[in-house]
Amino acid sequence: MEREAATSPNDNGQESDAAAIRRHPALFRAIRRRQNPRLRRSDITVTDEAAVKRAVKAASLGNAMEWFDFGIYAYLAGTIGRVFFPSGSDTAQLLSSFATFAVAFLVRPLGGMVFGPMGDKIGRKKVLALTMILMAIGTAAIGLIPSYASIGFWAPVLLILFRLLQGFSTGGEYGGASTFIAEYAPDKRRGFFGSFLELGTLAGYTGAASLVTALTAWLGSDTMDAWGWRIPFLVAAPLGIVGIYLRLKLDDTPAFLQLQDSNVHVSDAANAVETTARGDLAKIFRTHWRALVLCIALVGAYNITDYMLLSYMPTYLSDELHYSESHGLMILVATMVLLMLIINQVGRLSDRFGRKPLLMTGMIGFFVLSAPAFVLVQDGSLLAVSAGMLMLGLSLVCLLGTMSAALPAMFPTNVRYGSLSVGYNLSASLFGGTTPLVITALIGVTGSDMMPAYYAMAAALVGVVAVACMKETAQQPLEGSPPSVQTDEEAAELVEAQAPTPKF
Repeated sequence: MEREAATSPNDNGQESDAAAIRRHPALFRAIRRRQNPRLRRSDITVTDEAAVKRAVKAASLGNAMEWFDFGIYAYLAGTIGRVFFPSGSDTAQLLSSFATFAVAFLVRPLGGMVFGPMGDKIGRKKVLALTMILMAIGTAAIGLIPSYASIGFWAPVLLILFRLLQGFSTGGEYGGASTFIAEYAPDKRRGFFGSFLELGTLAGYTGAASLVTALTAWLGSDTMDAWGWRIPFLVAAPLGIVGIYLRLKLDDTPAFLQLQDSNVHVSDAANAVETTARGDLAKIFRTHWRALVLCIALVGAYNITDYMLLSYMPTYLSDELHYSESHGLMILVATMVLLMLIINQVGRLSDRFGRKPLLMTGMIGFFVLSAPAFVLVQDGSLLAVSAGMLMLGLSLVCLLGTMSAALPAMFPTNVRYGSLSVGYNLSASLFGGTTPLVITALIGVTGSDMMPAYYAMAAALVGVVAVACMKETAQQPLEGSPPSVQTDEEAAELVEAQAPTPKF
């Protein structure tokens, strides 16, 4: 009986007998102290706000460059279909183009499995610079490929090859960039700073859509098909150099440097987690499979709604509703600019009220509003289309402004880059990049222009269940890392809060 009483108060998930705790209060206090040692001042990271802002800027601008590159292909899907996949059927051309769009997502999990564990071993900064280099090469190379009319079969082969390179590099981008910002940001403002990553995503998409719109209006469709489509791809090379420069200027994250430096004294609880083997894919799948499944479900719902609105919608407006390509892109650009204006406020709200309320709002918004939004879009008038896009956009921004802070917090520091890259890219491969292809095929099979709405609603329903199952992580330290605060005063308050109350 005495031996049973001396076991952990939480052993095997069962609370110890209350009577045993009353009989041995000193023993159980000692056990609790051993399991949850009090923080020392040296355990707490006090962030340098200037360094945090530099890190956020480098990660966000680099992310914007990546998604500028990726967005170009989505917004030129119709043109690329005509240039590389000549056919008597417009639908066949579009399906071929979107199939090539989806091809890049097939290798994203491979990129995540390579770059993610690498980022946990050699550092976040080096891997993020490498992904930037590969993406810039792949995008610029697409702009140099001769058309099908010039080299025949080899044109689509080369297109697929460089799309694979794009997809492989993107496999290390989101997991690394979100990890980079999350590990630099103080705990109480991780949502706000994380929202800048998706601000970069929106900026990349907006830049790509604006450039394609301007070129189409200036050159006309025939000239765009002849050679104008190459310009946006070739612009990517110098933009990539800017992103590489910004990323290489930074130090690596404090959390990663702490893992590398054995002389840094962290709390016993944090150290026990952080000294495990890093970069072990088998360990990620074996030990963190529950978090991986949850991550895949969340990202799947998020990616389907994201790509449906930001990538597929211009094609839907032009091919299904017979809008001019430039008209549809202009409406999308206006929607994205509005989202850019409010996304950081969504990040602030997630810090204040929690990640789960904001994510649940976005998922329920898509489930309830997708059908009415597409009914408005199908009305065809500028006001109705804009209102429908706004309904979808406001639902999406609740996810965009929150997800980049919520996802990194699901995994411990020593496997965060690898786990998030694997989970995110598996889901993006299965559900994100295939979204335009699946929706186009569903419309072709059913003849219903409402299929995008139904697809988004199904994804949102999965998202609602996933959000309900996740833990709230707002204002809490990242798992496997000590607390991160903005000032010495906050650090002192944390230490004081754990000090025992004096007895008189």
